Formats: sequence, structure tokens, C-alpha cells
Amino acid sequence: MSYGEIFPLWRSAAGGAWRDYTRHAFVEGMRDGTLPREAFLRYLVQDYLFLIHFSRAWALAVTKAETLDEMRACAATVHALMHDEMRLHIETCAAEGIPETQLFAASEAPQNIAYTRYVLDAGHSGDFLDLMAALAPCVLGYGEIGVRLAKEAGETPFADWIATYAGEDYQRTCRNVGTLIDTAVARRLGPAPQESPRWPRLRDRFETATRLEIGFWSMGLAG
Repeated sequence: MSYGEIFPLWRSAAGGAWRDYTRHAFVEGMRDGTLPREAFLRYLVQDYLFLIHFSRAWALAVTKAETLDEMRACAATVHALMHDEMRLHIETCAAEGIPETQLFAASEAPQNIAYTRYVLDAGHSGDFLDLMAALAPCVLGYGEIGVRLAKEAGETPFADWIATYAGEDYQRTCRNVGTLIDTAVARRLGPAPQESPRWPRLRDRFETATRLEIGFWSMGLAG
């Protein structure tokens, strides 16, 4: 599993926050099947709303892009989110008697508002790199989690979730996003990005989004 060169640097700089996110009790509950079903559905409803805003953020990235390749990559990610990833949420909730109209009309949890608006603000107030740093923990973190759980999970009622994020379609999206970030950073910061005065802010944006991911999992557990 490789999502490029910049992502590992940001992930390492996030330190303990990254582990707290990717090995959160919610994640481990999906791995071993102990996560309460109501907690999973509560999370799934909120994550459906999250993905709506996340799609808007990737669409914003199209307007922040400097090249056609960047525009195409961001537009492809919007398509993957809306047509592939959201299908999991719609189908799983429908099987539990929750139609998509009810998902769309659900009230956003404060943790959801905090995270999605942070990402959108990163794009509106910053540039393309600010937005990529805020988007990366979700896209690439879920890819990392999916691959690990696919290897470690036994019998679990959350196999569909794991298969979605460990699957080739999602992993291809992760690789493409990793490449997009690498080329965008090289284009704007040059061959030694860690020496750029921009680097600390990008690193901090990534860590902040990671901490907001922790809060999102905790929201699912707490209700």
C-alpha cells in the first residue's frame, strides 16, 4: 500500500493523533464485530451528510486547481464519492428501513459540522494545498483502515464497510489522490517542500483534520 511521498510525511507528523484515528475504538469494533449496530447506523447517517459536504470540497478543489490534470483528478474524486462511496450508505441504511430522503433530511451532529466546515474553510480561505491537506486524512485514512481491517477482521457484520474501503475502486482513488498531492506540492513548493515556509501550516492542517476524524468516530459511539 503506497499513497505517495507527501502523505507519509504528514501522517508521521500527526503522531499519536493518527493512531488514535485509525485505531479508534469505533474502528476496532468494526474489526472484531463488537460495535453496536445502532452506533454504526448513527455514524452512517452522519457520514452520508459528511460526504455531501466532502463532495462540495472536492468540487471546490476544481476551482482552486492550476492545471487540467488537477481539475480532472478532483472531478474524478467527486464522481467516486457520489456514485461509489455513498452507495454503501444508501444501501445499508435502506436495508435498515432508512430511505435516502431521510438520510438527506437528517440533522447534522456538531462534530460533523465542525469537521466539514473546517475542510470547506481551508479551501475558501487558503489555496489548493491547504484544501488537499485538510482532505487527505479522510480519503487516505479510510484507505489505510480498510486494508488493515481486511487483513485482520474475522467474521464481522461490518464486512461490507471493510470491503468498500479495502476494494480496488477505493484503493485506486487513494493512489490517485496520493499522486495528486505529490505533484501539487512539487509544483508549488519545489523539490524540498519541508524547507518551505508553507510546510508547517500544511502539516498542521492535516493534523487538525485528523483530530476532527477522531471526534467523528467518537460521535458515532456516544450518540
